[in-house]
Order: sequence, then structure tokens, then C-alpha cells
Amino acid sequence: MGNRLRWASAALVVGLAAAGCTGGGGGEGEGGYPRAQTLYTTGTQWGPPANWNPIMNWEYTTGTVGYIYEPLFLYDPLAGEYIPWLAESEEWVDDTTYEVTLREGVEWSDGEPLTAEDVVFTYELARFESVPYSHVWDWLASAEAVDERTARFEFETPRYQEWAYFTYSNPIVPRHLWQDRSEEEVTASANENPVGTGPYLYEDHSEDRQVYRRNPDWWAIEALDMRAAPEYIVDIVNTSNEVTQRLLTQGEVDLSNNFLPGINQTIEGNPSITSYFEEPPYMLAANTAWLVPNTTREPMDDPEFRRALATSIDIEQIVEGPYSNLVEPADPTGLLPAWDDYVDQDVVAEHGLGHDPDEAESILAEAGYEDTDGDGFVETPDGDAVELTLIVPSGWTDWMEAARIISENAQAVGINVTEEFPDQAALNDQRAAGDFDLVINNERQLSNTPWTYYDYMFRLPVQDSQTTVNFGRYENEELWDLTQELAETPVDDTEAMRDTISRIQEIQLREMPIIPLWYNGLWSQYSTQHWGNWPSDAEGAPHYLPTTWRNYNQLGAVLTLTELEPAGG
Repeated sequence: MGNRLRWASAALVVGLAAAGCTGGGGGEGEGGYPRAQTLYTTGTQWGPPANWNPIMNWEYTTGTVGYIYEPLFLYDPLAGEYIPWLAESEEWVDDTTYEVTLREGVEWSDGEPLTAEDVVFTYELARFESVPYSHVWDWLASAEAVDERTARFEFETPRYQEWAYFTYSNPIVPRHLWQDRSEEEVTASANENPVGTGPYLYEDHSEDRQVYRRNPDWWAIEALDMRAAPEYIVDIVNTSNEVTQRLLTQGEVDLSNNFLPGINQTIEGNPSITSYFEEPPYMLAANTAWLVPNTTREPMDDPEFRRALATSIDIEQIVEGPYSNLVEPADPTGLLPAWDDYVDQDVVAEHGLGHDPDEAESILAEAGYEDTDGDGFVETPDGDAVELTLIVPSGWTDWMEAARIISENAQAVGINVTEEFPDQAALNDQRAAGDFDLVINNERQLSNTPWTYYDYMFRLPVQDSQTTVNFGRYENEELWDLTQELAETPVDDTEAMRDTISRIQEIQLREMPIIPLWYNGLWSQYSTQHWGNWPSDAEGAPHYLPTTWRNYNQLGAVLTLTELEPAGG
């Protein structure tokens, strides 16, 4: 996801800082919105709001999904539970037939009823190849509306894990407004004036913000006795660390989902600023930051070299240095804490690697990597120089410092690694084309199943342009087959899941195609000056995800809005 601050245009920074977000005090905020009824957020939107298209799941305006459009289910990763949402219930009628029943009385914000035809239509849109979930039709045979509230899906090959992921991650769109749209309109249009079923309605936007107004007819008010607390949400476009820090500490922003250097000191020194945990790491874990070797290049095509590189890295130095303990070292498997039950500790004990420079040097020597020219760096067994470049985006200060540490650690055991910091667009192009040696990445997020991580690591076939997965271009048919076996495992068959995942981990730790580094934080810091009852690990507090990041409302972040209370109220 890469959620951290970039520098915006000087005009936007100065304009936002000069105008302020709220005007302080308890009256009207900037823009005329009552401060006591308005939640100010920032941390996801990197440029002016431009589209409200829920199909464009990589760039829609903050809140498009969750606030306006909704999925059939939510998934709460902290509780490990699926939450019926637009759907009232679901059932696998047999091994290849799935039926979902919608809640009664749900309406689109234009007053039209939500029906099973909308659900079927949303998946029929995936007939367009440019729809992100189009590959569902590789294993889905048919979809039909049985009646007004029941949709039935027949599968050629049921991929239970992946389908469960779709049921909460994919928002439903209104057939009556989308049925005449072309493929380009479905996947590339701005979708202005969005019509959804969610707790908020589009209110307004400008170059530096998006404004939502509470939907008084939201179905959950009656069905679940649930109401979003803020009358308005104003999401501010990111500007700079300095501006965001000021807005947060002055109570002009209520929720920041940016990485803010030194936020640990702010939390410890300012009683009105808090996060999920009272102590380090303060933040929940959102994803794993990985060091990704390009396995098509020598010597990264050698598992022993990759293992030596992994063993050279002192992750604690990164955790304690650039992050000041705001993150934690990743498990050798890379699985997030929410998936601890799926880590085979016996496999980790036998094959897992930790920081051990002597072991790194030993692995290199045994594999034939020696310093034959006396320059302090090893050459390949064929005598070729090893000169590697680690790239991370310019301006991502925490990752830049981490890259420097990784390079120094590698050089200390004789592996010549230097770091470079291209701009993000250039890095994305290099990464997609396989034109790199080493890159740090963390684009797969917390989800309902470890399958999403293994799909990210091992998906085949490798394409000329790898835009979303397997950036290291690692090809292992056995691991990909096991990943698909996991996808086809029922979500409630945890024993079978563990068995498949154990076999994956044994190969993964021997091959080390991708090197887990640290758990990237769900950067979430909030002010209690205007809103209280924020999520935390305290007893009796809400235990939801406090974030505005894309695709996280489906993970229960939207429920945070229903738990907030006006400060002092």
C-alpha cells in the first residue's frame, strides 16, 4: 500500500495550513461544518479527489467503499469473524453451489431496492478483463438471481478461501445505474454522483478534501440499531509530515493514518494524542515489509545466496533505529500476528533464519562465494562480481533508512549492496518490468486468510509486467500448486489449512524467495479533543481498525465510526 507521506505542491501545503481544517473551538469548522458533529481525517488520499468508482479498488477516493458502497460481508481480523452486512446469511448448498441471502429492506441512496440482481450483476461485470476480480470466471461457472433476495453461484472449481475474500472485499454496485456502461466506463470512469447503500452520502469535494454527509436512511439504523456517529466526515488530502503533525496535535485533524516520525514521543508527551496500544509498538500490524530479490538475476537466482542475504540483516537495528520501536520484527514466515495459529513452529525451528553474520559468511563460503580479488566483497562461484542495488521510493524516509541498514549489514558479510532512491513512479515501472535487483515491498494487507500472502509471493505464470504480485518473478510450480490447494480449502477446515501452509512454509524457508523484515504498522494516531471512544486494546474499548486506508472499511474499519462519541459526551 505504501501508506506514508509524500510532499504535495507548495500551494496545497500553504493553503491547507493557512485555512486550517476546523477553526478550533467548538463552533463551526472550516467550510461551515459543526465541529462537534464533524470528523476530520487524513492519511490515504495523496492527491485531489478525482473518482468515486468502487471497481477501481487501487485509486478510488477515500471512503468510496465503506462509506458509500458496501460488500456482502465484513471481515473482522481481530476477532477472526465474518460479519453479515448487505447479506443476511450464506450457505454452501453443496460442494460447488453457494447461495447468499440479502437483508430485507436495503435500499440504494436513490430509493431503489437492493436485489439479488445487483449482486449477480456485480460479478457479471467481471466478464470485462480489466475488472480487478475478472479471474473469478476462471473457476466460477454461473451466477443467477433465484429470487429478489437470493443469489446462487455455481463453481467449476470452488476456491473457498478466495471466494470468502471476495464476499467481503468486493463492493456491490447498482445494476439499474451501471448496466449500460461500457468496459471503459466501468473500470476507468470517475463515477461522479455515486449512489450506494452505505452510511454516508457524497456531499462535496475540492482540491484538498472530500466531504461526506451521514445517510439518514442507512439500512443498519433499523436492522442493526447502528448509526455512524459523525454527521460529516472531512478527509483532508495529505500534505507534509510537519503540517499533519500540527493539525493532529492542535485537534484540527481527529484521525491521522500517516506514518509520522517521532509519533511515539508525541503520544507519550501529549495526553490528547493516542493510538491502539499505550506502549510500543503503539500500532496494530497491517502488513509485512519484505525484501524482494529479483530471482531472474544472478546471484539472486541461488537459494543459498538468498539465505545468506537474509541471515545478514539485523532487523532489530531497523526496528530500534528508523522506527523507534513503532514496528516489530516479522516472523521468519512473514505471516502477520493475526495468523500466528498457522505458523508451523517446528518448521520454523528447523529452517527459520535469524540475524547471524557468521552463519551468513558460512553459507556464502559453502555455496562457493569467495572474495577472490581482495576488495572485501564476494564474487560468484564463476568469478563474476556481485554488485546489487536496493531501491525504495525517494521521500519514504523510514524505508530509506532501513535500506541503508540492510546495505551496511550485507556489506559487513561481503555482499556488495548499495541503495538508490528513485521516485515512486519510476520504481513502480522498474518493479513491474523486473528491472531491479532488490526492492522493499508491503503491498499485501491483512486479510481473512494467509492465502492472500502466498498468492502474492508465488502466483504463476509470471507476466512480462508484474504489477501486483510476485515482483521477484519466482517460479516454483510446487508452491503455486500448494497455494491453489489452500485456496480450495474450506475456510472452516483449519486443520487442512495448517497442513497445506506447513508444506508451503517448509519450501519457503528453504528457498527464501522473499525475505520478511518487519510488520508495517497500521499507522493510526488520533486526537481526543473532539471525539472519544477510539479503538484500543483496553478492556471495554472498541476493538476495530482505526484507519481510512483503501480496502480496510471492509475489514471492520467502518465500525469505528459507529463507536465514536463526542468528547465529553
